[in-house]
Amino acid sequence: MTLSKQVALVSMGYSGFSTVTPQLSFKEMMFEAANMAYAQVGIDPRAEVDSFICCEEDLLEGISITDEYMPDQLGGAQRALCTISQDGLNGVVQGYMQITSGIADLVVVESHVKFSNVLSKRDVHSLAMDPYLERPFLDDGIPLAALEMRRYMHENGVSEESVAEVVVKNKRNGLKNPRSSYSARLTLDEVMRSEELWSPLRRSYVAQPADACVVAVLASYAKARSITDYPIWIEGVGWFSESSWIGLRDFSRALYAEGASKMAYKMAKIDNPSKAFDFVEIDDSIAFKELQHLEALGIYPQGKAAEATLKGETKEDGSMPVNPSGGSLSLGNLAETTGLARLLEAFETLKKKDYSKALVQSWRGIPTSTATVVVLGV
Repeated sequence: MTLSKQVALVSMGYSGFSTVTPQLSFKEMMFEAANMAYAQVGIDPRAEVDSFICCEEDLLEGISITDEYMPDQLGGAQRALCTISQDGLNGVVQGYMQITSGIADLVVVESHVKFSNVLSKRDVHSLAMDPYLERPFLDDGIPLAALEMRRYMHENGVSEESVAEVVVKNKRNGLKNPRSSYSARLTLDEVMRSEELWSPLRRSYVAQPADACVVAVLASYAKARSITDYPIWIEGVGWFSESSWIGLRDFSRALYAEGASKMAYKMAKIDNPSKAFDFVEIDDSIAFKELQHLEALGIYPQGKAAEATLKGETKEDGSMPVNPSGGSLSLGNLAETTGLARLLEAFETLKKKDYSKALVQSWRGIPTSTATVVVLGV
């Protein structure tokens, strides 16, 4: 058996994907998403699942040690369960390693967010930064994003029009996605007339918060073959963190995504990423990040993603579809659930369309410099 067919993504479920979900607690969202995922492949979590991995952040939950509240609604009571403070796509990597190491055959990965319960997202982001050198100047992290955007544009000759075009494209893509909360048919001029938060960053360039829960079920080769006829294989995984000190980072490029992708490509035996994928689902939680990530992932050379976007190459019907789901700009900022949301879109697209390979990438968001990359194949 090849390494590329050791672990499969066999089913996914979801709940929420709305700006507010007053009718559901986070536990009920988890239960709905898990039930959907389990029903697709007919598994009993209490008897068949070997490990549960949850991806949450205590600060966003408003609960200390959220791990205590995870087992029941997933069917994981008195079973192996852990919670990591990371993006959900990193949880998939953890599950991948548990299966390839032989300690599990079936792993459930879950992540959720209820931003509508958070009184001050600004305070949460502020607490993530160094209290003496960074927090007094960078406030909630938006000034940091603006600084990085300015540096990236300057170093790579990127126009603001190309950043705005990312917003136009992704919000239009989201019009066909029932999970989209912020899709719209906008013109370039409308996007560029949006309120300026910190120059050159505009409100329209930033994904707005939403509520969601996503559950993924991973299986070993033998288990996958026994429960589904249509497994999606995880052919490569990678993760990487740049410096935790903001002042030491290279704002002109996304080194964290470069490192994660190189690791995943080596595992998946990909030499030319610009020709390897039918489509990509990547982080666009701040519009310029889609351009920066495309270059870091090797889809386009440094400084060329903006030109490709303006030419229409990254549209759904272009030569390299980027975020055909609408991305975070349409579905919303889902915090730790963002990576699993991108995975869900790639999973469903590979199931429905005549595609053979996809790339999924996540960034944990302001003020972090951590990325996870997963290569999927049919």
